[in-house]
Amino acid sequence: MRHRPRHLINSADAELWPAWLLRARRNADARALATADWVVRDRDGAYLATVDARRNLHTLPPIHSSRNSETWRSLVRAADIQTPVHVLPMHGLERRLHQLGLDADDYARRTGLMPVAEPSRLTLAGFDRYRRPLWLSDGAARAWNQLQAAAAVDGVALDAISGYRSHAYQMGIFARKRARDLSVDEILAVNAAPGFSEHHCGDALDIGTEGEPPAEESFEHTKAFHWLSGHAGDFGFRLSYPRDNPHGIVYEPWHWRWHAA
Repeated sequence: MRHRPRHLINSADAELWPAWLLRARRNADARALATADWVVRDRDGAYLATVDARRNLHTLPPIHSSRNSETWRSLVRAADIQTPVHVLPMHGLERRLHQLGLDADDYARRTGLMPVAEPSRLTLAGFDRYRRPLWLSDGAARAWNQLQAAAAVDGVALDAISGYRSHAYQMGIFARKRARDLSVDEILAVNAAPGFSEHHCGDALDIGTEGEPPAEESFEHTKAFHWLSGHAGDFGFRLSYPRDNPHGIVYEPWHWRWHAA
């Protein structure tokens, strides 16, 4: 059986994804993905190159500039699980916030939230409710799997709504909500500004349960929330945004963050 990588490798400009988690978007890519271990994607999700079992790079059409090849090779080298995890530079944060009419220093001062860097490597912790890969830090992935299994023993079904989100993904949330004519202030009451969400670090996830809509305050009244309130701390998880939290974010009974011991 072919090896199935279980990590997402990040850089400031591109990502290295396990090929088995991706689908060919064009017929031209299908054969390349079928024989690949990894796929290099840009931050917008476009497929740039594949990597085979011998760590050879194969550029995908349309032809991309060869100047990117060293960046891609650095991602491949970082796929070694012995490579220490580090945080990525945040040089694009000011530009992202400026697009929303926000100043990073002012936002941090008003909310008490600190900028959150993205990690260079994340671990596959299973799949979320929508069958999307659930990416978390190594520690958070282990803790989530243990938490979910312990809840199941007690007859409580927990599922993940979402885990790691990149800065770009958070920006997309704002773009979609702005397209629905929500103001930036209305969005900030529910979502942290890009670069300031706990989801960026890979330690936080939104948790749900069967029959309950995602990310609703009604989750507070479920058996799942009652179980989490009594047991999540045993696995290192804490509720991030209780009622009347100092950050001005609405009460989120579904949002929990893992804290290393």
